[in-house]
Amino acid sequence: MFRRRESVPFSFVAEADRFRSNVTPPPRERTSVSQLAGRSLIGLTVVAGLVGSLVLGLPALSPAQDPSHSQQTEAAHGH
Repeated sequence: MFRRRESVPFSFVAEADRFRSNVTPPPRERTSVSQLAGRSLIGLTVVAGLVGSLVLGLPALSPAQDPSHSQQTEAAHGH
């Protein structure tokens, strides 16, 4: 049912590590100004979203106020 994997000789593995291709990859294209502006705009949007969620979420994470200092309605005072 299952085939047993044959071990690879060590010399073959060492040879594969030393192998270098004689084909050079094509040169990378330079990014255009519009691509650079778009990437920076996306980065700024992500950072602004994180800062905004932190600013809006901090009040919810602050410890609860003392109940004696909370606002009470007139009905609670018996008026």
